[in-house]
Amino acid sequence: MSEAVVDDIVAVLPPLLQSLEALAFVARYLNPPDFDRVMEAAGAPDQTLRAVRTRLTDWPEGFADIRSALETASDAALAAFDGLRTVQQGHGDLIAVWRALRHAPRAQEALYPFAARFPPVGSFFLDPTLREDAGLLAKLASPAQPDTGIFHDQSGPGRRGGFSLYVPEYYMPDRAWPLVMALHGGSGNGRDFLWNWLRDARSFGAILVAPTATAGAPNKTTWALMGEDTDTANLIRILDRVRSRWNIDPERLLLTGMSDGGTFCYVSGLEAASPFTHLAPVAATFHPLMAETADAERLRGLPIYLAHGRLDWMFPVQGARQAQAALSAAGADVTYREIEDLSHCYPREINPAILDWLRGG
Repeated sequence: MSEAVVDDIVAVLPPLLQSLEALAFVARYLNPPDFDRVMEAAGAPDQTLRAVRTRLTDWPEGFADIRSALETASDAALAAFDGLRTVQQGHGDLIAVWRALRHAPRAQEALYPFAARFPPVGSFFLDPTLREDAGLLAKLASPAQPDTGIFHDQSGPGRRGGFSLYVPEYYMPDRAWPLVMALHGGSGNGRDFLWNWLRDARSFGAILVAPTATAGAPNKTTWALMGEDTDTANLIRILDRVRSRWNIDPERLLLTGMSDGGTFCYVSGLEAASPFTHLAPVAATFHPLMAETADAERLRGLPIYLAHGRLDWMFPVQGARQAQAALSAAGADVTYREIEDLSHCYPREINPAILDWLRGG
């Protein structure tokens, strides 16, 4: 690789990765009354990134794939910060903040193919506690196994009913692997939501499926929370496809989700015929009738990991407390985690604990 290209990569990667970490910080700690404080705490790595973005020009033709990925990721990160800064300046609302943050998954998607080639990128896509783990790094340094990595099937913004999938590159079929099916929130999609879990699936060894709902209004994709359930059959179809190709542990099938996706964990996962062995609704709403009308045998001993933020303004925490009480009274094995500084956001830091719980740790 040319020395000039190496110098440009070394200049661009740190502020790019720092910008993505800052965007993740904003997404995790976003709370409408605290928006300005959260933005101040996130810092301004985008300013450094913008200053070095011009170095991604006039590269030799042989490095077009790297250059394109860095351009796409940098531009997506900068677009996210532009949207956030606009709201910070008083022009826009919470919906504009969410729209701005949607650029972050596209930046990660552009970068991920280089995780095996550039150590800083590979490290970014690992749990911080495992970035120096010799065993894991050795597995990731080996050539990727067949049928591993990221796959998309009819998945992305504006599409419904498809899914995105991640299989760790060190997957081997000689053992059964836990599976995480992660459901996005309202107006989301599986291709974007995949990135809330990929780092943990890669770090701790799990097959990850992120479907997109089939239901919702014309401009809002969400799960079938009322009326005809068009989603459960689709989730089972997707699960069957994945199980036919990879060795999945039948005792470690997790259905989890955020907001509307978490609520649909209840709607679908409490059905008697549900194939999922564990449920983990996050920031979800709950009605006591869900426990009262659920199949009693299904609920008996069913492992449920319930996580909710004390600052949740969309689905107040009292609902989660009621869910804990009602599900426990109905016989479910409930693990309840109330997160003091969490608003209506996805707390990625709970993923390792959920995976440990899924394995019976």
